[in-house]
Amino acid sequence: MNKILEEVNAFLKEYEVATNSHVFYNVRPLISENAVYWFSDGTHIGIKEIENAFTKTFNKIQDEVYSIKDVKWISLESNSAVCIYKFHWRGTVDGKPKEGNGRGTNVLRKINGKWLMVHEHLSLV
Repeated sequence: MNKILEEVNAFLKEYEVATNSHVFYNVRPLISENAVYWFSDGTHIGIKEIENAFTKTFNKIQDEVYSIKDVKWISLESNSAVCIYKFHWRGTVDGKPKEGNGRGTNVLRKINGKWLMVHEHLSLV
């Protein structure tokens, strides 16, 4: 079980770093083709819709720094894992500093030996 925990924690850190690159090309390899994302602006199904949602956010929030903390793995199996966490972001919106926080849920699945995000749900606190 420790090996799985190490793998999914490393995946989540890689996901956070890729998101902070503000380049969807870096995030894309970590997301399943048919993933479902629930964000405050709606539901995004499949990689193309998810890319559009990420790109919209990257364009809206300049210099964003996104962080994930207080991760709790509520299900941890050899080929699937679910975590809940808190997130925080800060950046510039319309030329003014802005920040926010919320809660997240991620569902990961190991596909062909690689962990991928199959669902993400972010909500405001």
